[in-house]
Amino acid sequence: MQSVETEEPMVWNLLSEPRMAPYLEAASGEKVAALRLYEWSARTSSAAFEVVGHLEVLLRNALDRCLREHFREDQCGIPWFLLPTPGGDNVAEAVATVRERLRPQRKETRHQIIAGLSFGFWSGLLGPKYEELWRDCLHRAFPHSSGKRKEVAVAVERVRKFRNRLAHHDSTINVDIPFELRQIFDLAAYIDKDAARWLKRCSGLMTVYAQRPVTVDDTVVVSAKHAWPLYETCSAYVCQSGRAFRPIERVAFYADREVKLEVPAVLHRRDNVEWSPEEASRLGASEDRFDRKIAKVIETSDDTWTDGRYQVFLLTAPGHPDHRQLRQALPHLGAGRGSAFVQRQRYVSLHSLENAVTTADL
Repeated sequence: MQSVETEEPMVWNLLSEPRMAPYLEAASGEKVAALRLYEWSARTSSAAFEVVGHLEVLLRNALDRCLREHFREDQCGIPWFLLPTPGGDNVAEAVATVRERLRPQRKETRHQIIAGLSFGFWSGLLGPKYEELWRDCLHRAFPHSSGKRKEVAVAVERVRKFRNRLAHHDSTINVDIPFELRQIFDLAAYIDKDAARWLKRCSGLMTVYAQRPVTVDDTVVVSAKHAWPLYETCSAYVCQSGRAFRPIERVAFYADREVKLEVPAVLHRRDNVEWSPEEASRLGASEDRFDRKIAKVIETSDDTWTDGRYQVFLLTAPGHPDHRQLRQALPHLGAGRGSAFVQRQRYVSLHSLENAVTTADL
């Protein structure tokens, strides 16, 4: 049997340098380690795609059931997707494409047509042009959501983008897999809580994710002129909705030309949070502890965070077993225009923070 050392040059020649570049960088230039990381990324993508596939079936069946009932398909005998649908011709065009593909195979059945419609098709049904359809029936597909079309649409679209990334065999080494998985579970729970529990039970994604052979920086240091005071008040970090982050376990704050002592762990991350008194009131009445915590963050925040939608990280406070505190704040000694240690965000390891004296050591 060939060893890894003899296999590696053979395999490396079959993989393009651009494709392997991020793995090589994460493995500090070690090709054998980079190849192991590449293999792990593929296994992670496969496990993630399985979960997304289950969700896709749940989603399309839930929407199909609502549409079938709304258009009284059992009474009229005509599938809903062959009837005029409020919102335009997109439905008819998509269905026609699927039927043309199935017809030569003699598989043009209702079931096969529904199964042949893409994730993008179902995601599109939740767009603003189908607001009337949402109010008439589609909201019933998500009985455990807030009932707001935009919130559900954003959640579905996020999963769709994640699915496409997996389908195109993109690297997962800089994807926050635990966060994306929670988004999938949350969306499943909008549809059916038992289905969400089943999905959690059968998913093996986190087992594969935990087997990552090469670790990466686990802490994001954020520019925190306004964020640091908010954290001190309510143990949270708030930023714009849709902002991308690598997989992280912790947040560190850079303000007043230093990295602050506290390095809290991330307890919960949620995107697309509506910032309004009404939403704070709704979340505050929830049985979910994270909902109630986010409500307090909204109520506590000042005018820096105006009405709109934001991304929220709920963080540990001193005294929590997962919380970390540096020996001292890390001063930044750089001077001059553009010399700030962090302009937006940068990634470091907790280990490097704990051993640094100034930001120059990071």
